[in-house]
Amino acid sequence: NLCNNAVNIALDWDPSGKLRFAALQSNVGRALLQANGRQADDISSIVLVTNEGAYVKSDAILKITEALTPLSMLPLKPAAVLGRVLVPKFIRDVIYDGVADNRYDLMGKREECRYDVDGSLSERFVDDLLARKQ
Repeated sequence: NLCNNAVNIALDWDPSGKLRFAALQSNVGRALLQANGRQADDISSIVLVTNEGAYVKSDAILKITEALTPLSMLPLKPAAVLGRVLVPKFIRDVIYDGVADNRYDLMGKREECRYDVDGSLSERFVDDLLARKQ
C-alpha cells in the first residue's frame, strides 16, 4: 500500500538514517501524537515529529522529502523547499487528501509491511517500549 511503499522509499533514500518510523496506531505513535497536541486516535494523516514540533499532510511529506537523497548527488531538499514556497498549503493539502482518500485504489492494500530479515533496519523503527518509559 501507499504507506508501506513510502516507508520503503524513505528507508532506501535516507542513507544517513535520520528518519525513524512508528505506526500511528502503536503505543509510541499515540504517545507522540498526544505529546504534540494531537488526539491519540487521530490517524487521518501522516505525521512527522521533529524537535520543532509536528507536521501533518503535505507539510510532513515535504519535510520528509528534504531528508531524502535517492542518488548520492541528488538531494531532494531544493525541490521540497520550492514546492513549499511555490504551491500554497491549501492546494498541497487538497492534493494530499485526494491521494490519501484514494490510496487503496492507487496502490492496493497489504496485510504486512517490509520485513527486516537481517535486523539491519531495527534502529529505524521506534520501539513501543519508549512509550512505556514516559
